[in-house]
Amino acid sequence: MTENDNSFDSLGTGFLRQSIIRLEGYKLMADKATGQLTKEQLFSIVSPGSNSIAVIMQHMGGNMMSRWTNFLTEDGEKTWRNRDQEFEQPDAQLANEKAILDLWEKGWACLLGALGNLKPADLEKNITIRAEQMKAYDAIIRQLMHYSGHVGQIVYIAKMLKKEDWQPLTIAKNQSQAYNESIGFTKQKH
Repeated sequence: MTENDNSFDSLGTGFLRQSIIRLEGYKLMADKATGQLTKEQLFSIVSPGSNSIAVIMQHMGGNMMSRWTNFLTEDGEKTWRNRDQEFEQPDAQLANEKAILDLWEKGWACLLGALGNLKPADLEKNITIRAEQMKAYDAIIRQLMHYSGHVGQIVYIAKMLKKEDWQPLTIAKNQSQAYNESIGFTKQKH
């Protein structure tokens, strides 16, 4: 396919649109999970060697700012980024919850803004992350996978912290049939 091929444009447009939709869904899921937590829970470490949700959010925000600032023209690992510091656990008593949430929002805005400005032809352009060249579409897929993994961690940790007070983000356990019936879905028999 070439950039001038209409099917490329259609596929590229669809890929960009769906990438944004999926990423917005990840953010919404993480926001719903963290919205159930207290500040103390946001900074809680559930087991030795694990990260708090605040640390995961701090890392994701830093990663997004680095990867998506000047996405097509600069290496995705910026010289101003301190990745190791993103994994430092802030003291829950001293930590500024607002600073973590601001970085989180700023990272998502950077990511979604960059994706929203891409054109289908940009997907075939070469970009770099830590001096590794790849196509822009591959970098997008790479980040979709990266962010979905971290959102899964956020949700899992939040669920462990909330225990029986957890409010499901999707169809509640043992409620699939009731949900399917509520939307008029019936399974086909084979």
